[in-house]
Amino acid sequence: MKNIYNNEKFFESYSQMTRSQQGLDGAGEWQTLKRLLPDFKKKRVLDLGCGYGWHCLYAAEHGAASVIGVDISEKMLEVACKKNTFDNICYLHDSIDKITFEPNSFDVIISSLAIHYIEDFKKLAKNMADWLVSGGQFIFSVEHPIFTAEGSQDWIYDANGTIVHFPVDNYFYEGKRNAHFLGSNITKYHRTLTTYLDDLMTNNFQIKRIVEPIPPGNMLDIPGMKDEMRRPMMLIVKAEKN
Repeated sequence: MKNIYNNEKFFESYSQMTRSQQGLDGAGEWQTLKRLLPDFKKKRVLDLGCGYGWHCLYAAEHGAASVIGVDISEKMLEVACKKNTFDNICYLHDSIDKITFEPNSFDVIISSLAIHYIEDFKKLAKNMADWLVSGGQFIFSVEHPIFTAEGSQDWIYDANGTIVHFPVDNYFYEGKRNAHFLGSNITKYHRTLTTYLDDLMTNNFQIKRIVEPIPPGNMLDIPGMKDEMRRPMMLIVKAEKN
């Protein structure tokens, strides 16, 4: 399966990121996301786009009955498998928009910064409503629609290299965006806030929380982190199946 995270150069750059080196504590949105997670005890958990498997490990550490992590990148899964110390975690090499599961297979579905890589969110929302039990929860983070709209995902700078502002354009034109990330051109998909929320609500989900995470105080000294207060980069949604 072709995926940018299987590219040797890109993956090496990704492996040097703070979130790759330090795990959950190195992710600026983690403290916000953590507060939205349910009690994992005895729950069947699915992690879509599991990457290094940090969230799978967290669920297992907190008593999950079983955890399935799905990712399209073999390189990501190789790292996840090396870090795994639990017999009840299973990693599957597949695309999150193509994999299938039996109805009522899970109590909790989580996804961290992966869904903006897939084109059809409506189909995924429908699938997850099928896979979750009644009362099951879906908690996910994505790049914020304001961040994905224009496409370049970079600031506008003046002649001296000082940040002027962040571009927001073509917001209501959903679809493919060609972003520049970690020195590589990468395909992502922009969709509006309405699409995210309405596709959930029309597929038997009730929205429980919507949060735009800001950098925690202990990370504001990291270069560039204070600039993250100038525009939202991420969106976290917590939904429950009716």
